[in-house]
Amino acid sequence: MIRVGLTGGLASGKTFVGKELAALGCLVIHADDLGHQVLEPGGEAFEATVREFGAGILDPDGTINRRRLAAIVFHQPDRLQTLNELVHPPVRARTERLVQQFAAAHPGGIVVNEAAILIETGSYKKFVRLIVAVCREDQQIERAMARDRMTREEALDRMRRQMPLSEKVKYADYVIDTSGTKEHTVEQTRALYDSLKKLAMNEPK
Repeated sequence: MIRVGLTGGLASGKTFVGKELAALGCLVIHADDLGHQVLEPGGEAFEATVREFGAGILDPDGTINRRRLAAIVFHQPDRLQTLNELVHPPVRARTERLVQQFAAAHPGGIVVNEAAILIETGSYKKFVRLIVAVCREDQQIERAMARDRMTREEALDRMRRQMPLSEKVKYADYVIDTSGTKEHTVEQTRALYDSLKKLAMNEPK
């Protein structure tokens, strides 16, 4: 079994690439999804997060309003670090459980960890290969506005706080360009999968 990383920028197409890899048989672990789960009521980070940031982050149904929480931490690095310290350990624990289960059933399989900040955190060093999904900046903005209902200014602000895609590709073993048609992205992803499958088959048992 091999573990690879998948990253990119805001709305650069990494989730689409991840879905294609999952359809081809990879275990794709979405860090954002696990982050959501540990912040749900009953999740490992729920109570500690509410204690730390206050009941004002809760919606009437008792769930954490993620946009409200994000607004608190987005411009305050120390508060963001506090949130990360609450969320990341249980996310890592969930990730390892998923990997172990998959490895037991698919010893020659491929695990793909999808996350936005693999390079920034240094986590990319844990993987045998790194995939970076890229597209044009104007497409990132358009996609973020359509998908996340962001304003143009919100999308630009988010992008300015991320490592530029032009820098991320310097770390990449594979680059998937999602700026064309979906069919072209799928074609690239299938070629990538074939390459990874050969790598997994040659991995020492």
